[in-house]
Amino acid sequence: MVANPPRTQPSDNKILATNSQKLSNFTQRHIGINADDIQQMLEVLGFSSLDALIDQTVPQAIRFNQTLQLPAAQSEYAALAKLKQIADKNQVYRSFIGMGYYDCITPAVIQRNILENPGWYTAYTPYQPEIAQGRLEALLNFQTMIIDLTGLEIANASLLDEATAAAEAMSMSYGICKNKSHNYFVSHECHPQTIDVLQTRAKPLGINIIIADHQTFDFAEPIFGAILQYPASDGTIYDYRNFIEKSHAQGALVTVAADPLSLLLLTPPGELGADIAVGSTQRFGIPLGFGGPHAAYFATKEEYKRLVPGRIVGVSKDIHGKPAYRLALQTREQHIRRDKATSNICTAQVLLAVMASMYAVYHGPDGLRGIAENIHQLTATLANGLKKLGYKITSENFFDTLRVELGNTKLEAILDAANERNINLRIFDNSNVGISLDETTTPEDLIELWQIFALKDQLPFTVEELPVTNYQFSRQSKYLTHPVFNRYHSETELLRYLHQLESKDLSLTTSMIPLGSCTMKLNATSEMIPVTWAEFGKIHPFAPISQTRGYQILFQQLEAWLSEITGFAGISLQPNAGSQGEYSGLLVIHEYHQSRGEEHRNICLIPQSAHGTNPASAVMCGMKVVGVACDSQGNIDVDDLKAKAEKHSSELAALMVTYPSTHGVFEEAIQDICAIVHNHGGQVYMDGANMNAQVGICRPGDIGADVCHLNLHKTFCIPHGGGGPGMGPIGVASHLVPFLPGHSVVRMGGELGAVSAAPWGSASILVISWMYIIMMGADGLTQATKIAILNANYIAKKLESFYPVLYQGKNGLVAHECILDLRSLKKSAQIEIDDVAKRLMDYGFHAPTVSWPVAGTIMVEPTESESKQELDRFCDALIAIREEVAAIESGKMDIEDNVLKNAPHTAESLIIGEWNHPYSREQAAYPAPWNKEYKFWPSVGRIDAAFGDRNFVCSCLPMEAYS
Repeated sequence: MVANPPRTQPSDNKILATNSQKLSNFTQRHIGINADDIQQMLEVLGFSSLDALIDQTVPQAIRFNQTLQLPAAQSEYAALAKLKQIADKNQVYRSFIGMGYYDCITPAVIQRNILENPGWYTAYTPYQPEIAQGRLEALLNFQTMIIDLTGLEIANASLLDEATAAAEAMSMSYGICKNKSHNYFVSHECHPQTIDVLQTRAKPLGINIIIADHQTFDFAEPIFGAILQYPASDGTIYDYRNFIEKSHAQGALVTVAADPLSLLLLTPPGELGADIAVGSTQRFGIPLGFGGPHAAYFATKEEYKRLVPGRIVGVSKDIHGKPAYRLALQTREQHIRRDKATSNICTAQVLLAVMASMYAVYHGPDGLRGIAENIHQLTATLANGLKKLGYKITSENFFDTLRVELGNTKLEAILDAANERNINLRIFDNSNVGISLDETTTPEDLIELWQIFALKDQLPFTVEELPVTNYQFSRQSKYLTHPVFNRYHSETELLRYLHQLESKDLSLTTSMIPLGSCTMKLNATSEMIPVTWAEFGKIHPFAPISQTRGYQILFQQLEAWLSEITGFAGISLQPNAGSQGEYSGLLVIHEYHQSRGEEHRNICLIPQSAHGTNPASAVMCGMKVVGVACDSQGNIDVDDLKAKAEKHSSELAALMVTYPSTHGVFEEAIQDICAIVHNHGGQVYMDGANMNAQVGICRPGDIGADVCHLNLHKTFCIPHGGGGPGMGPIGVASHLVPFLPGHSVVRMGGELGAVSAAPWGSASILVISWMYIIMMGADGLTQATKIAILNANYIAKKLESFYPVLYQGKNGLVAHECILDLRSLKKSAQIEIDDVAKRLMDYGFHAPTVSWPVAGTIMVEPTESESKQELDRFCDALIAIREEVAAIESGKMDIEDNVLKNAPHTAESLIIGEWNHPYSREQAAYPAPWNKEYKFWPSVGRIDAAFGDRNFVCSCLPMEAYS
């Protein structure tokens, strides 16, 4: 959190950006068009200057006519050097804290070829599955791994973190259970951050959290669900079968939050009788990163498959009968069900889930079990040594974590001895400490730990003198038996497998990805490099603040910059996805009303054009959704808004609005809209999905918004990672600052509970946005916004005579994206929107956003990073497709057997079997000149999604399915 400093006029102070129009070298590399291109594009649009275009596009009343007070733009080299100075202020201790976070070894082949590879991290969410088969296969591997380890029937493709996955399990249980109870049992042995997030989520829904000991809980009060930690947070391994049976007798659902590495040795949750299992796969090769990003998992019974939050990858087939993958069942279901949705999650942690799955592929079942057994053996040896030193271990049933009773030894003495050796231990209380071992632990570490507890270097025993403990673990069932987990154990084999999968996916390394509302812009290499620095990556999220001075400087600066960019008084970096930002922003409003004794304010007004997660988020905050109409231009119907605000005046909690609008237009009445809501006691929540059209030109806080979430994975250059990670911090006006998220483990000052597991969310990727802002500077950021608007209007102008532009502003202009209307093609040529989307693959492009926010349309957002040549190439592709449709309309091309209906065309379909289509192979595969220079081949033909949903499979198929 940061307080917004008083505004001053730009001065000679060197740390502030000036009004100079000279752009930094990095800005010129980030922005894809040059001065000559700008002039040519302006001529097409009929404007003499870029500023003239902006003046006609953005309402004057909301213009920010000052220079952002940001540091002067730095070169890439200088920015990296400056960040390295900050990173050096972090102290990288060996952390034995545990609590669900462990140091681990990222295999170099995975780090270099996935985490640091733009072919993986610049891809988009696999909504166009024919050009995302690589990621989908890797995610199917992830799901298979989770299904095998948990002993449950289905798993999703990951969630954000363990604590929020636990909260999703609670919400799902609440919706399923029929016993009418509002009580949810939470074991007091769950991780503290999980309990914190559960309490935050439960409050607005009226759920009563009962924190108790599962061994003594008498079930006198009925419960709808329960969550248990396995192993417990202090390391103890319990047999939960009796508790689960008693819970089921009440009709309650039981969730087990399990460490997946322990499940290589322990009886899996499914065999214990659990209904849901959640956890984190962080220790499967994912750096600590001061809390993230990490891939959580969620597994359950097949009967609940349509209620699972997030995404599930399923197996289907293409038109040639070849097995193919796609997102299944409930995918993006909140866009359809809106306020009836079970969750607001529309994302995952794809990049991290891919890494975790490949960690399992690389090590295989034997390798993973070997890692788990080695960790446990070291833990048992450590326990035996501590006993020799006179300490008591609170439980003899453990996997990797010990709770040590200090007896007469003072806690301060132990902590001082640990600090001298750069070691962090977990503090339970003044008489107990915790030690969690991990994959990186060595016998030398044990010696140092014994020396700490002995309070001297000389030990009264040697390692050889300690008894060897052979624990008999309970797991009998097999796991990871599929060939994919038993083949790629050499680096050569894994490298080829990774490259094979990467080659099946279209990413920004291939071509422009013009997705509306998704902002697929450059993720510069210089921005990505610091993510894997040890000073950021190897720090535990609950390391003492004194060891993380570098991170604290990074947070303070980034919060101050985002505060300046948005015009808000306070920023919270904790929400680790856009969905979390939405939820957090509305929760802040909810808490604000409660603090004023206005708990009855629960009506949330949401325009009909809103993003589907908006109504789902409102319901999660205990609000009731009331829709607001839009006019023929896609703007909020102000008269309808006034009527709804007056009708619900005493209960009005908030308005959710996207700006520029979901339809890609700067609404002229936005300040009036905010005033109407404020006049009736409500607060304005602004969805920051379209912030890329605002930076440096206007500010949400000035416009009238009280809260706004920021998609750092859109506007501020964190890559989409094939569908995650993301970050969704929120900015708030001064009166809402006290209600920002806090945290039970690391005190942060906010009155709200935690909304994510880690205090600063996915902290390690915040370096990306820090680098972007400091390399662009105020002028660069403002120029990027102007060019994004120029590019969108250029595309709209070039295509308007082929595809009508559905919504435009007062002066016939769009913001940073445009909606092209393709609905007439269905009537004139029986061409569906999907036919155009799939045909674009033959031209080498990812489709724009299809059928949202209006069915039968495509939403195009070019961003500022694309060159004019690429913009023209994309326009040429869409124009050529329109000519192909014209050939159908005129009867020159068959209405059923044509290049669009059969798209995309695979190489295999061109060379195997007879060619019986009334168009040539060349028309099919090489429709544009550039395809002959470079051709991206979809690896499968059009996928039959309905077949996959009718024949639901979400784990790896046997190999004979591919023969």
